[in-house]
Amino acid sequence: RQRRHVVVRSGGGEAADFGVLHETSTTANRLKPSSTVAMTDLAGEMKREGLDVISLSVGEPDFGTPARIGAAGERAIAEGQTKYSPNAGLASLREAVARKLAQENDIAGLDPSGANILVTNGAKQAIAEAVLATCAAGDEVIVPAPYWVSYPEIARLAGAEPVVVETRLEENFLLSAEALEQALTPASRVLILCSPSNPTGSVYSRAQMQALARVVATHPRLLVISDEIYEHIYYKNESGDAEDDAFPCSFASCGVEGAQDRTITVNGFSKSFAMTGWRVGYLAAPEPLASAAAKVQSQFTSGASSLAQYAACEALLMCEEEENEGLRGGEEVQAMVKEFRKRRDYVCERLEKIGGTRLPGGSKPQGAFYLFPDVSSWIEGTGSKSSDELCMRILREAGVATVPGSAFGKEECLRMSYATSMENLERALDKIEEWLGKNVK
Repeated sequence: RQRRHVVVRSGGGEAADFGVLHETSTTANRLKPSSTVAMTDLAGEMKREGLDVISLSVGEPDFGTPARIGAAGERAIAEGQTKYSPNAGLASLREAVARKLAQENDIAGLDPSGANILVTNGAKQAIAEAVLATCAAGDEVIVPAPYWVSYPEIARLAGAEPVVVETRLEENFLLSAEALEQALTPASRVLILCSPSNPTGSVYSRAQMQALARVVATHPRLLVISDEIYEHIYYKNESGDAEDDAFPCSFASCGVEGAQDRTITVNGFSKSFAMTGWRVGYLAAPEPLASAAAKVQSQFTSGASSLAQYAACEALLMCEEEENEGLRGGEEVQAMVKEFRKRRDYVCERLEKIGGTRLPGGSKPQGAFYLFPDVSSWIEGTGSKSSDELCMRILREAGVATVPGSAFGKEECLRMSYATSMENLERALDKIEEWLGKNVK
């Protein structure tokens, strides 16, 4: 790579060659900045300039953290629980996570003392530590596209090579067993799955998980990182099919022998419990893998915030309580899901009326709080050269922030988050419709 050499002498001291002094590492140079963060930051900057901007870019619930969870954090402060926590997390939280995974996800056999559990500073850190603990230079990380923007970059951070596997819009952008089988090589080390998916909202059925698990079982060293952060945000049983899963299937408990031994399950509290700023996530894995991830964490951040962990314990208590039996996450979480469903339905109806988009599978997404439509006709009709240019024009000219599909490995799409008020959604779609009316040739 080219270097810019600037030699400066000050006070008779040694010359400083800033081209060398400020040179960044090969690892940092391999990473791409997050497009979702970039669009959100730009929208925020435009708002500060006094412009009328509505953000549909951020993946963050607009609801407040449930009051009883916040109160638990306040109690922890009042009781002086402000010291470092154990590196792997509070024993009480790890035990609660093990119970939750057994009761809600049918992941049995986890050590009740929490030896299989690592509490992290958010689910993103759990994914990064899982990859760093299992991958090395020369390994391949299989990433179905569209993917969450950080998956390929985390693989690169570990020195591994992300292998992007294409999926089809007509099949809900879900990875097929056949496509997975074709992607496998002796270097394959990790497959990353996200269900419900960011950015599509698509959900793997149990049968689809089983088909993938059977392929995974044929490989001698392939692990699966199952990102389940959106599990509670699920609009179940909409198809009328009696075989519809009542809850998204966990890869570890999909019913294929040996699947749990190959799975690192990742989850957290940000999405389901509207706790994005609390920064608590976790992973559950076979003990050697959980211990290796904990070793990585011990040299980065050590334990997550003690205060946030006490709040997370309260969140899992909401899941356990008898009166909430059958309500995944509890009544307050399900109230949020009900509102998300209304918003999803509204945005889908508006997009159909506006025209020019195609939803994955031709239907509403089953989970999360995103839409990921194909907008090829918008790109072509407005004379934009790419989804990046389209989204930038919609932001700067219409005042609505979305995220280009290129960030997720699908150039022809864009991502809209409906984790905002109905009023904002109405105004945002009015603005987009008006802008398209002026710009589509």
